[in-house]
Amino acid sequence: MNAFLEGVLNISPGLAFTIVGCLVFAEDALFIGFLIPGETAAVLGGVVASRGEAALWAMMLVVVLAAVTGDTVGYEVGKHLGPRFLDSRALRKRRAKLEAAQDFLRRRGGSAVFLGRFVAFFRAVMPALAGSSRMHYPRFLAFNAAGGLVWGAGCVLLGFFAGNSYEAVAKAAGRDVTAGVVLAALAAVVVWRIRKARRGNREGRRRGAAADPQ
Repeated sequence: MNAFLEGVLNISPGLAFTIVGCLVFAEDALFIGFLIPGETAAVLGGVVASRGEAALWAMMLVVVLAAVTGDTVGYEVGKHLGPRFLDSRALRKRRAKLEAAQDFLRRRGGSAVFLGRFVAFFRAVMPALAGSSRMHYPRFLAFNAAGGLVWGAGCVLLGFFAGNSYEAVAKAAGRDVTAGVVLAALAAVVVWRIRKARRGNREGRRRGAAADPQ
């Protein structure tokens, strides 16, 4: 277990930048955020930086650029595909959340782009919704860049300080014990996410049943 954890955290700098950047970019550009939240990759990048495998400033730059670029691609997808994007299979299963995101965008405009960056589902769909609503791109870019900067730098710093905490605890308690605690905490987070997703799906089905008179 300890060897596995060490192998993950001692990833080469080039591979770390590539994986983190691609996952953050793809979350909004290819909508894989439904499966793998981008902050997971960003935090991992911060952990790698905390171990001296990559420069902290460079990791933050990669994450922020990937986030802003991915959102721009998502915006273009929504702008050119529009209804076809909104009626895709992945979004039909999440209709209640999608309607909430659309309502949020209508009410808050550009600030919804900024604030949506900090909510997993909104982060994946908000750029495309902004594009399909024909929000002016300069306005979208301003809020997108601001959100990407705050979110990207924050997630990387979170991983950086968490990584340093891991090292401090490992020296005091032993790496095997610390690795077990870390993995147990990660497992708890995964279980929490799964249960939260299931609750959201059940609520969506109940709303759909209530709306259908049959």
